[in-house]
Amino acid sequence: MKKVTIYTDGSCSGNPGPGGYAAILIAGTAEKEISGGERDTTNNRMELRGPIEALKALKEPCEVDMYCDSAYVVNCFDKGWIYGWQKAGWTKKNGELKNVDLLKELYRLCGIHKVTWKKVKGHADNEYNNRCDRLAVSETEKYKNGKS
Repeated sequence: MKKVTIYTDGSCSGNPGPGGYAAILIAGTAEKEISGGERDTTNNRMELRGPIEALKALKEPCEVDMYCDSAYVVNCFDKGWIYGWQKAGWTKKNGELKNVDLLKELYRLCGIHKVTWKKVKGHADNEYNNRCDRLAVSETEKYKNGKS
């Protein structure tokens, strides 16, 4: 399996509000940036969208080190939440499960690729996380300024 390193981030101005996501895919010496956004979204949706779009960009099953500053996204896998939600029919014992559409999609993509989740501190000294943040914020700004 090809080894790929991915950094992701999400941004939202207001919660809900306009938002953006970004990912940087690194394979050997090659790097690819992807980004996008939505006019009316939430921070968690954008944090999920980054890894989803990054995994969708891979052309074959890969071994992925996924770096993300969102505890919500990383904990879905590291704490096993997503497996329990899937077994329970995408429900939570104590209330409504939000972002089911994106959680299902990320779960499906993680079945194609071998993903190892790695939590990074946001807005710190990680060059790739900071680049993702700038890209995601830039997308958010586009949607704040009228992009549809």
